Amino acid sequence: MDLLEGLHTRRSIRKFTDQPVTREQLREIIKAGTMAPSGLNNQPWRFVTIQNKDLLHKLSSLTKYSHVIDKAPACIVVFIDKEAMYHETKDHQSMGACIQNMLLAAHGMGLGGVWLGEILKSAKQVRELCGLSDQYELMAVVALGHPEGKGGMAERKPIGDVILKEL
Repeated sequence: MDLLEGLHTRRSIRKFTDQPVTREQLREIIKAGTMAPSGLNNQPWRFVTIQNKDLLHKLSSLTKYSHVIDKAPACIVVFIDKEAMYHETKDHQSMGACIQNMLLAAHGMGLGGVWLGEILKSAKQVRELCGLSDQYELMAVVALGHPEGKGGMAERKPIGDVILKEL
């Protein structure tokens, strides 16, 4: 898939088939995430993969989007290592780039995914479910699977509406 085509056709997928996601696919998606830029190349991202149905169900209970996680064959829980951080804003920007890379990689592999941020309200419980110390701050959960249907295209503003100036 051409890079620009991938950028223009990626959609948030919230419904998945029962077909499993392989460990190799999860690792390839995480590898793509780690290719994101980070200040001083500090690479503050850390991940927990979950495919165990009981753990996915427990994770799903921590968000109002439980139906997405309950039906997903896999989730990648994305954390930032606070001890690896050097600049809060720059490091959080890197995390966004990391997550976007992961979503694009999943799309390129024929998988669907969605970035779940509402679960941040349950960050402590998610960290405890994953068995991690408070050195790790929850950034998002990425639900993954084989798409059941196509995701819809959210309307985008015209380019002229988002460019403030062309100097």
